[in-house]
Amino acid sequence: MSTLAVALEARSPAKLLVWVAPIVVVLLVYPWVATQYQAMLLAYGLVMAIAALGFNLLLGYTGLLSFGHAAFFGVGAYTVALMVKYLKVSSMELFLAGAIVASVLVAALFGVVCVRYTRIFFSILTLALSQVLWSLAFKFFWVTGGTDGLRVPTPALLGFATAKGDKMDFLSHTYYYYILVIFFACVALMWVIVNSPFGKALQSIRDSETRAEFVGVQVWHHRWVAFLVSGVFTGIAGALWVPLNGLITPDNLLWTFSGKIVFMTVLGGFRAFAGPIVGAVLYNYLEAAAVGNTVYWQFVLGTVLVVLVLSLPTGVVGTAGRLLERWRGRTA
Repeated sequence: MSTLAVALEARSPAKLLVWVAPIVVVLLVYPWVATQYQAMLLAYGLVMAIAALGFNLLLGYTGLLSFGHAAFFGVGAYTVALMVKYLKVSSMELFLAGAIVASVLVAALFGVVCVRYTRIFFSILTLALSQVLWSLAFKFFWVTGGTDGLRVPTPALLGFATAKGDKMDFLSHTYYYYILVIFFACVALMWVIVNSPFGKALQSIRDSETRAEFVGVQVWHHRWVAFLVSGVFTGIAGALWVPLNGLITPDNLLWTFSGKIVFMTVLGGFRAFAGPIVGAVLYNYLEAAAVGNTVYWQFVLGTVLVVLVLSLPTGVVGTAGRLLERWRGRTA
């Protein structure tokens, strides 16, 4: 466990509040002090943070590296788009309910296949199943729109908040706060999960599957439930992301999108609870800066990310925690 655990997870709720409260205040006032573009950029980051949190339940707490989480993200996003196309639904709450149901079904099925295996076999299976969904979205173009994708209009929030006026203002303020509430709920729920007896059992499986079985932990069952929860979190992120983006295409089911979620988590630090959150937001800003400043943004972004990962092997949060502990040691 990295020093993040010392910095956050081992703290009492009161001391934890001292760390979290300033961040909450910044997130609340940000749309009023930043431009609409910057607020939307942060909204994208918060959505991806939900996906990375779900992904890290497998990688950081269960020891399973999935290369197929784009599947759940795409299932959530395509569920919203198909509900708009065929059911003429415009309620965001119904979108989220539909995305959760679809994610549960897909994650439950994929989990039965994947969690019997570990290491590279698990990773390859998740990658292969994700590619199956990508090929279905690509080939069944009369349903999914193929490479043109499906457009999703701005939804109605809580039955009354709509984007009848300025769409950008709606997305950067009203929809931003809607995402923020769900983000806080997901963070709180994941915190409860990883600190519950179930979460401790997952960590025991990660550390030693044999020892976990010896003390009575049902390894397969715990891995399957973790896979299910992870898929639902990522599906929720997909459902929140598509109204913000306005379009879903098969590219969001491709393995490269799964790799992006992996990279966000590693960048922030997968052994730290806050690591995926920081990594997702940071990656989003880095990508936007690279895209906005050079046509060779893939090369620039790739180089920057490789340097960051090599220089910060425990991730941004892990390194920050280690530096904080070193500073405390000098001042003690």
